[in-house]
Amino acid sequence: MSFLKAQWENLALINYEIDHEILKNYIPKGTEIELWNGKCYVSLVGFMFKNVKLLGLKIPFHINFEEVNLRFYVKSFENNEWKRGVVFIKEIVPKQALTFVANTIYKEHYQTLSMKHSIQESTDSTEFTYEWKTANKWNSILIETEKNETEIEINSEAEFITEHYFGYTKINENKTFEYEVKHPKWQQLKVINTKIDVDFKATYGKEFEFLENQKPVSVLLAIGSEISVENKKTKKL
Repeated sequence: MSFLKAQWENLALINYEIDHEILKNYIPKGTEIELWNGKCYVSLVGFMFKNVKLLGLKIPFHINFEEVNLRFYVKSFENNEWKRGVVFIKEIVPKQALTFVANTIYKEHYQTLSMKHSIQESTDSTEFTYEWKTANKWNSILIETEKNETEIEINSEAEFITEHYFGYTKINENKTFEYEVKHPKWQQLKVINTKIDVDFKATYGKEFEFLENQKPVSVLLAIGSEISVENKKTKKL
């Protein structure tokens, strides 16, 4: 049985180029940074978790909720092949129980904050907004898109950002936690406007403060799909 099943919807992915040295203390043992055309990326991601089931059960008041995370991209060589994954610097959710379960079972870096989201449709476009509150300030991601769905092209930057199917967590210097996230290939909506108002220092710490003044390399809106989280294991290296 899958540990978790859910629907991930309307994934706003804001992608920044970053000096890989900033991430060295976050890299789990047995993984290495995966680059795209020689560039190291971090992504600020906002999306909706819907119809959540843990071990096949729906937990009251924890079925639909927002998540915002900051993540980077790694790969791990196992059984003569590369496994492509992500490492989360922090994941923000609005429910304390979610934080407790994720941090206890998955050794992740969840934080509970006040959150909200909205979807505003017009004749020609749709606006997706994710907000969270830190230090009495509402942070926000707003992405406006066209309405027509398009394919994510093979070997594109968008495919690199969206096609990572493992999660890795650094437990300590010699132990790494791994799990698999299964989902079909996603489609996207063309982004036509972006507004980002985020206090990166308050949310993610001083080492990421520079992102407040850095222009994203790209912005994506992936429509999402059903997902499952499986095959969790601890790797001692």
